[in-house]
Amino acid sequence: MPFVKRDADGKIAAVTLQATEEGPEEVPPNDPELGVFLQNTLIDAVAQRHWVESDLGLARVMEDLVDLLIEKNVFRFYDLPEAAQQKLIQRRGLRREFAYVETLFGDGDDNEFVEAADGDGEDEGYL
Repeated sequence: MPFVKRDADGKIAAVTLQATEEGPEEVPPNDPELGVFLQNTLIDAVAQRHWVESDLGLARVMEDLVDLLIEKNVFRFYDLPEAAQQKLIQRRGLRREFAYVETLFGDGDDNEFVEAADGDGEDEGYL
């Protein structure tokens, strides 16, 4: 059974699966107010995720734009503020690390199998 914590107005403010010290109220899983709270929380989480994904995409666009402007000699890397230089250096390092890891483990295609043999020349299955 879920436990809820209520705000000063008596509305559900938090949900846990275990009782905490803060005097939670046990409610049935099919409680309509709990359903509304969980639905609203899920909608908020999805909206926030879209914003984060958008921000990450825009960050990559900005990195590429900075690289292009430097390549075209519009400005030099050292013309950027020190904090911006450090962030770009950090992200480039992370990107290199992830690229290296990807080369070690492939492109993540789980449809490829490696045949395993038991030593007698006969295939036993797939790994």
